[in-house]
Amino acid sequence: MSAKPQLIDLSHTVEDGLITYKGLPAPIICDYLSREDSRKTYAPGTEFQIGKIEMVANTGTYLDSPFHRFADGVDLAGLELEALADLPGVLIRPPQNTGRAIDERCFADVDVRGKAVLVQTGWARHWKTDQYFEGHPFLTEGAAFALKAGGAALVGIDTFNIDDTTDMRRPVHTALLGADILIVEHMCNLESVPEGRPFKFYSVPVKVKGFGTFPVRAFALME
Repeated sequence: MSAKPQLIDLSHTVEDGLITYKGLPAPIICDYLSREDSRKTYAPGTEFQIGKIEMVANTGTYLDSPFHRFADGVDLAGLELEALADLPGVLIRPPQNTGRAIDERCFADVDVRGKAVLVQTGWARHWKTDQYFEGHPFLTEGAAFALKAGGAALVGIDTFNIDDTTDMRRPVHTALLGADILIVEHMCNLESVPEGRPFKFYSVPVKVKGFGTFPVRAFALME
């Protein structure tokens, strides 16, 4: 008998005041129309809330499209749903002795072609702490080239940045987005994805023209 399909949420919650990057403003979440004010408009006993959010695109768990890095790259509105949903997934758990720099050896002999490659570093445990911003694991340029050569469709990671933030070239963003390989950063809960069980990955942002990045509700569908 086949296992029952299971949905696993891999996204952080976006909330008022959340700091994703130091130096970028936190989201402001409030009422545009409160329930109390709506009662003045609707029939007795009928009320609604309309929310308002002021937020930079790089907030919470988000997806990078090529436009994030390249002026002529595909923006969020130009992405096909096939690139965002129902992707076969593969989970990479680097050995504990790997260190901060996750290189191409972690992807050797792994079939990544056409797949969402999710890298679990465990760094999400530091979310909403000062530790999260310092000394995070990252992919090396060699790893990015290996994923590009292997034909990956998307690469996700549960850390502060897929790049080493001391390298201002941002080689991983450059290599992957330059090859139309999408990136999902600030993931979480990857430890809940069972070892060796097939899954599909979904990370669909709002269809915004002229944007390269936006939060997603990323999740795995276990088959």
